[in-house]
Amino acid sequence: MTTSLEKEQQRYDELLAMALDHARAGETEALRTMLEHQLPANLADHQGNTLLMLAAYHDHPQTVQLLLDFGAEPDRRNDRGQTPLAGVAFKGYAAVAAILLAAGADPLASQGVGAMEKEMTPLDFAKMFARTEVQSLLEKATSSL
Repeated sequence: MTTSLEKEQQRYDELLAMALDHARAGETEALRTMLEHQLPANLADHQGNTLLMLAAYHDHPQTVQLLLDFGAEPDRRNDRGQTPLAGVAFKGYAAVAAILLAAGADPLASQGVGAMEKEMTPLDFAKMFARTEVQSLLEKATSSL
């Protein structure tokens, strides 16, 4: 027999999955409703991927902006030490990169050790994967640091 605490946990898990799916799919208005009802903007999955990380990685600029407007931390790392801007630099999403930079994301934040035992940054990822538009944005942001 399921206890009320177990039912509550099950419902919480369902809401968490829905919110993560909304972020991943760029379902901005559905996510807005949840945020307006006190869903934490920095909610994360079991790997530490926040709503912002998922929206950014799947190229949903409006959803990214919404989450930032509700207080999502632009440099919050997942369990692997990666920031949303690093994923965007890897994927080449310039519009999302610009939004994250405007919110204070760090283009030189270490993402850990990468190729040839070198510390990697979002700027390094943009260069490595020839994401020239994102690279330009990141370089411009670093010149003002």
